[in-house]
Amino acid sequence: MTLYIPLPGNTAMASELARLTGGELGTLAVRRFPDEETYVRIETDVRGKHVDLVCTLARPDPQLTGLLFAAATARELGAESVGLIAPYLAYMRQDRRFSEGESVSARHFARMLSSVFDRLVTVDPHLHRIHDLGEIFPIATRVVHAAPALADWIWQNVENPLVIGPDSESEQWVSDVASRAGAPYLVLSKTRHGDRDVEIAAPGLADWAGRQPVLIDDIVSSGRTMIEAARHFHSAGFPKPVCVVVHAIFADQSYATLQTVASRIVSTNSVRHPSAEISIAPLLVETGKANTGAFGSH
Repeated sequence: MTLYIPLPGNTAMASELARLTGGELGTLAVRRFPDEETYVRIETDVRGKHVDLVCTLARPDPQLTGLLFAAATARELGAESVGLIAPYLAYMRQDRRFSEGESVSARHFARMLSSVFDRLVTVDPHLHRIHDLGEIFPIATRVVHAAPALADWIWQNVENPLVIGPDSESEQWVSDVASRAGAPYLVLSKTRHGDRDVEIAAPGLADWAGRQPVLIDDIVSSGRTMIEAARHFHSAGFPKPVCVVVHAIFADQSYATLQTVASRIVSTNSVRHPSAEISIAPLLVETGKANTGAFGSH
């Protein structure tokens, strides 16, 4: 039996995992001293148990100290193994040194987590030049793909959909979602001029008149791609798109802006957000059952 211990803000996900797997739900006290140092106390007996800390790592810095302390403490208190279920995995963008002196934070972050955890489970990490988490994590890793959950939601909630991906790199993922949803797809041509300056084109869009656009993306942070794509479809005479997101980061006012140009916005619960309607806990169940640390990276 696995003991799932949620970090603050992750109780709903941990509770669902415990319910689906027949596991145990633990409790953890985390608070800040007046000087902002972090206090951690594990309130459930972990001795001899396989422990999974549950913590999505959107906006990670305020959470990291408590997470690392909790993992180290579980091991000191006799846990058989200590894993991390991080539905959203931060710090994967900076995977190389683009300018002299820059920190390659993806690799440093991987070493930091690997120093206290035996295994990691995450959902659709935002990888570019790193093709497999095993390239940077020396511990066992498992990547869960949200495509089945997104496709099910589209199938059940959108009539006559046209699934649209953000760029050519997304085509394999987008085609998988579309196939599962029984829908056609296309991918956008995107030219990024800066973090908040994106130029969008949609080759072949005219062939799909009468379809309901469904924009999908693995992560939305600044939201510029979805916002500009939504405006593009509207100007081309299509209805406002439905926007479906795996990881809803939505920095600054991006969510409010997207709401003005989209007919509906939904995301998975990998990140706590008002748009989170799609649970990825069932997709984590199979990996949740393999908590002896025996599974390998892929």
